[in-house]
Amino acid sequence: MKLHLKGGRVIDPATRLDRVQDVFIADGELLTLDASPADFTAERTVDAKGLVVVPGLVDLSARRMTAASEATAALAGGVTRVVCPPDTDPVLDEPDLVEMLQLRARATYLAQVHPLGALTVGLAGRELTEMAQLTQAGCIGLSQANAAMADNRTLLRALQYAGTFGLTVWLRPQDAALAAGGVAASGAVASRLGLVGIPVAAETIALHTILELVRVTGTRVHLCRLSSAAGLALVRAAKAEGLPITCDVAAHHLHLTDMDIGYFDAQYRLDPPLRSQRDREAVREAARDGTIDAVCSDHTPLAPDARLVPFAEAEPGATGLELLLSLVLKWAEESRVPLVDALARVTHGPGQRLTAVAPGAGRLSPGHAADVCVFAPSTYWTVSAPQLRSAGHNTPFLGYELPGQVRLTLVGGRVAYEAPCV
Repeated sequence: MKLHLKGGRVIDPATRLDRVQDVFIADGELLTLDASPADFTAERTVDAKGLVVVPGLVDLSARRMTAASEATAALAGGVTRVVCPPDTDPVLDEPDLVEMLQLRARATYLAQVHPLGALTVGLAGRELTEMAQLTQAGCIGLSQANAAMADNRTLLRALQYAGTFGLTVWLRPQDAALAAGGVAASGAVASRLGLVGIPVAAETIALHTILELVRVTGTRVHLCRLSSAAGLALVRAAKAEGLPITCDVAAHHLHLTDMDIGYFDAQYRLDPPLRSQRDREAVREAARDGTIDAVCSDHTPLAPDARLVPFAEAEPGATGLELLLSLVLKWAEESRVPLVDALARVTHGPGQRLTAVAPGAGRLSPGHAADVCVFAPSTYWTVSAPQLRSAGHNTPFLGYELPGQVRLTLVGGRVAYEAPCV
């Protein structure tokens, strides 16, 4: 289909483009920006006046992406590419399982699902997987998800193996022993509520270990779901040193603190846990200055009754695909971050983690796939269970009024989602 997106505010963080112009699409590719191609006759023209036209969002952590409900939720949130952690059922530790997941994802999801392969067999942290074979099967990197490694010697061997093949290892920095049994951030709130705490040291000690092993091996590492001011200070220093690392943070850590737990509200049971206001402000600043490369949803939909248990017994996680764009816009508004910089954290920043398999991911690049999100920046919507398309309604943002309503999502030039008001 030949599409003409007319008169929208076109923002491409990769090139820092930010101006009102037209976008022309044909045969699944973005043809040109601004000037109409020769002999171009649109089959459909979309009036984008007052709307923002951006690259399709790239989410670096979303689970259950072979379910139709989660596919629909992603597209409704303007997300056109997602990275799937390996902690599926079964674990993605064999090439056949990776290929099966991709086949199932294609059957239910118009956009691209990029799997991470398991770093160790069964995510047990002991025996290394055949990383090269998993990569050949379609994995963009190797990860332990939230599972711990048996010991640092195994982690060293894993980084050495991955480095030999030029692979990227995705690691969640958390010391398993220090975090064992914890359900909230260590501090006054956890103590008052009688909850077992997870200290900041669980993140920083793990980070010290990972960074030292990166120095030894030179292997590229992506650090997942950072949550503390101290941890971000370590990452900032390591980047200044020139270590080959990148990192992300979950969108809810831009907004919430441990004080929001209130009186044992299980909707706030997250992993990593919500931390202090000082940590939240550090996360916001690190996202602003680029220390944080990407903001992800960490989408973890749970069964309806998963929150009908005491806080300490609740499974951690939040649904977030449909909230990712709005939470980033809310952060940008509150922290006075330029829109082009804020959108970079959900487009170009995470897209750079996919350049080996999708060079045009997270950018409006002529000649590449036309993955586009069109949204109304000043339209607010209220988060409610009936409105969420995900099967999981577990989110601490229920009842929040958030900015940014997605009007149109294009995947490969096809209309994958269109809001009823368009």
